[in-house]
Parts: sequence; structure tokens; C-alpha cells
Amino acid sequence: MQHLQNVDRTAYPRAELDLLVVRGTPKIGFEIKRTTAPRVTPSMRSALDVLGLCRLYVVHAGETSFPLVEKITAMPLAQVPSELKPLR
Repeated sequence: MQHLQNVDRTAYPRAELDLLVVRGTPKIGFEIKRTTAPRVTPSMRSALDVLGLCRLYVVHAGETSFPLVEKITAMPLAQVPSELKPLR
């Protein structure tokens, strides 16, 4: 998949992500957390701003999706393929 990219952590030191997906104009970020109750971190807010993300998904160990703040949603790992499918 040519539209999956590893994030260069040195280029954006305060905008850390685990995965950046770019397909045309939209940029979607993914942060992976080993918890069932993820929280928004300063680096997530920075990634939204600095990288110009349209959405940021926090992949977590729980079973349900829920909004954290505007543009940031927590989602279980099993839901990730359905979020990537429209980007093909």
C-alpha cells in the first residue's frame, strides 16, 4: 500500500504518531495505546495541527468506539480495517 507512511519523528518532534495514512488530500493519523480508556495527549493535539490531519484515531484495547474531542476518536483494533477501506 503506497499510501501508508511511517512518520518521520525527527521532522515533527512534537507531532508523534504511530501511523500516518495519506490518500490524496486527506491525512488520517493513528496512535496505538494499550489501554481501554485512552486520553488525548499534547502530542496528539500537536499532530492534528502540525501535520494537518483531518482525523486522528486512537486505537485501543477496548471493544467500543467513542469520541475523545473534536477530530479525535478512540476505536478498537477490530474497527481499523473498516476505517481504511474507503481510502483504497
